[in-house]
Amino acid sequence: MILFALCLAFAGALTTAGPARAAAQTLTNGTQFTDTSGNGVHAHGGGVIKVGGYYYWFGEDRNADNTFKYVDAYRSTDLKNWEFRSHVLTQAGASELASANIERPKVMYNASTGKFVMWMHKENGTDYSEARAAVAVSDTVDGTYTWQGSFQPLGQYMSRDITVFVDTDGTGYMVSAARENYDLQIYRLTADYTGIDSLVADPWHGGHREAPALFKRGGVYFMLTSGATGWNPNQQQYATATSLAGPWTAMTNVGDSTAYGSQTAYVLPVQGTSGTSYLYLGDRWGNSFGGSVNDSRYVWLPLTFPTSTSLSMSWYPEVTVDTVAGTISGTSATYETLTARHSAKCADVPSQSLLTGVALTQYTCNGGNNQKFWFKSVAGGYYELMGRGSSLCLTENVTAVTQENCTAATSQQWSLTTSGGYVSLKSRASGECLDVSGASTANSAALITYTCNGGTNQQWTRGT
Repeated sequence: MILFALCLAFAGALTTAGPARAAAQTLTNGTQFTDTSGNGVHAHGGGVIKVGGYYYWFGEDRNADNTFKYVDAYRSTDLKNWEFRSHVLTQAGASELASANIERPKVMYNASTGKFVMWMHKENGTDYSEARAAVAVSDTVDGTYTWQGSFQPLGQYMSRDITVFVDTDGTGYMVSAARENYDLQIYRLTADYTGIDSLVADPWHGGHREAPALFKRGGVYFMLTSGATGWNPNQQQYATATSLAGPWTAMTNVGDSTAYGSQTAYVLPVQGTSGTSYLYLGDRWGNSFGGSVNDSRYVWLPLTFPTSTSLSMSWYPEVTVDTVAGTISGTSATYETLTARHSAKCADVPSQSLLTGVALTQYTCNGGNNQKFWFKSVAGGYYELMGRGSSLCLTENVTAVTQENCTAATSQQWSLTTSGGYVSLKSRASGECLDVSGASTANSAALITYTCNGGTNQQWTRGT
């Protein structure tokens, strides 16, 4: 009898066991996230769905030529520590996937059928002439998704960048860019979410918008979108309505002129004990800075709401998310320039590059983000210098000072000594000082580290 009771207690524990309570986590923006195995997270153009205590993130994992390779699934309790689950859709899933482009996969759960339904944009892998929506389904959130086919909505409309949305009454919707991205159309889905029931609205006819993200806050629907400029970032805009059928407001600018170097992928509600916050998920496409889709980085920012029908978005180099409380906060930073005393030129990342390994130089001060750095205080009285444009850290190498992924290495930690209104920066790794090579006064002269000697080419002015 005692053994039976113990068995029941153990079985009950298995039934009710779930993920451990998540602690607040801080994310660094403008970086390529890594999973719990240390591999890059390839969930580009993706979306997130919460199932039980886990958030599941789906997105694009592409070949080097940017064609479709996989849709990947990851899960996390805290939105920072992502466990790779599986390649939930592969080229082997259907003959038409063997040579294709699959973009912006989004997953929704249908409570009536118990199925998880993935919608995505499908092209032929050569050009963008197909403009089709596609559907796949699975019995489990991170299991293999079975291909259902691709089509143009209602047999007549082009369909490119998409998102999906489940309303509070359980009705499913799909939004896609149509007519060469000049229209953004809202469709009601069939009861099983695998087909199009009807066209609900075409509110911004001729608006030339893409990358839609639809969410609801209170009784207000928000549509956040990007302009159509290919891989390059642009001004994000949003509109609101109290009914998906409209009327919708005109589009209004939000954020800066490039969405802080990103493009909308999704808006994630984070619900917890203190309420619900909204997190902007954006892609900083690798193709915009000389790479490929799999080189892309992520920009995740809190959305705030000055009124019930307006939103705002500001840049933070770091964002802290507490999924238990449902709160999101940003770390404010002051960005500063470094001007060499001898030349009056600024420390500069050439060509505003976002690539790792790029060697810094001095250049005429111009106020660009490639000349601005966040002096982030770290342990022991040292500082990391994180670039405003690249989110990469100033790093000492043998022959140059470069920008690299921030790793907390001693080669990225600098001590500051102020004298006579100027500052010298000494590398923790070598004890050498940040120096303009040869005391050159020319544009594009290399920044290096060199034995500290008090020269004016090792003296810098910090400015905002």
